[in-house]
Amino acid sequence: MNPNPQRMPQRIRARNAARAELVESRLRRYPPVFRNHVRALASRHARLADLALSFPGLLFALAAPRPGFCPAPTIARVIDGAPLAELAASARLPLWLRKLPPETFAHRIRRLPDGELFRRRIANHLPGSPKRAAEWLMAVADAAEWGDELLAMWIARELVRDRKGVHLRALRLIALFAWLSRHPGTRGHDLIERPWNPDMHFDTAHASARAWHVAVSVHLNFGGRPLEDVWLEPGSVGGYEFMPVRSTQDLLREGATMRNCVATYGANLAFNWSRIWSVRREGQRVATLKVSVDHPDDPLLNVSELRAAGNRDVPAEVWWAARRWLHMHDLLRVDTKRCKGGDAPLCRTTWMLLWRSYWLAKRHIPDWLPLTPSRRALSGL
Repeated sequence: MNPNPQRMPQRIRARNAARAELVESRLRRYPPVFRNHVRALASRHARLADLALSFPGLLFALAAPRPGFCPAPTIARVIDGAPLAELAASARLPLWLRKLPPETFAHRIRRLPDGELFRRRIANHLPGSPKRAAEWLMAVADAAEWGDELLAMWIARELVRDRKGVHLRALRLIALFAWLSRHPGTRGHDLIERPWNPDMHFDTAHASARAWHVAVSVHLNFGGRPLEDVWLEPGSVGGYEFMPVRSTQDLLREGATMRNCVATYGANLAFNWSRIWSVRREGQRVATLKVSVDHPDDPLLNVSELRAAGNRDVPAEVWWAARRWLHMHDLLRVDTKRCKGGDAPLCRTTWMLLWRSYWLAKRHIPDWLPLTPSRRALSGL
């Protein structure tokens, strides 16, 4: 039987009132979408309410349980006074979550890394601001799900180190890139120029992942087959040679050597929107040329882009040579009919080779990386 509050010493009543107010202030800090659920559970017993002070994440996990988790046995053990470590194990909740404030829990808590090394190291990378805590926990959970425990630790560190420099929209791409970086012998790993490692800062990892994504896109668009129709014939004008860029290797090499973004034109070529040519002098690359139909009222090919290394301007004589070379052809005979969406599918064989090891390791095929090749999924990375 609970003692009559009126018969308690004033000191005890004041202490209890102060604690009740502290609990209430913590309950008000939970995100609004779950606040009523948490408050309802806390009202069932004083020991449940005390979790708002001692382990806000556990109270949340019991009030808003993840799918497949039945909280009733753990709730009973809370009321019985079981230790926090035992309760966390019962709820399959990492004990390191104990240090995170109520503002953290804006979404149901997913499975999180909880290895011994992870527990020791994560304490150094907890968010300093409650306003950032929910975003931080979501990123750690995403990194663990899409990548692994090492990537989860990395993104936790990077968010605390330089939040403004971290673009979380890129985390899925980096997670896939990082996972394949650590699995040599896979097709995805073979296309990586600079593998991910946990010492990288976010901007370096993002740049390396983007470069890898470009190579992946080129391979998926070409499918190991060179372009059969390059529209025009190789030739030489004014000492300049015009050589077609017709294969995956050609496109990647041209982009790397000329330090431009031409390697991103894989889909452009696959959809028959343009053709890329390498302009050389005495065997050395001097410019990258793009020919295409630039205006809907003009059915004939034009020189649409012509740039030197690093996207610098080229001399007028190179433009003159390019136009003379172009007009050596019977442009009326060039078929430049543009493909419609779906007429240039990605290579299914390459798609399967790229992602099969990842699917098998994760034991499922995520919606964002489907079994069927998808341009939407590729661009969504």
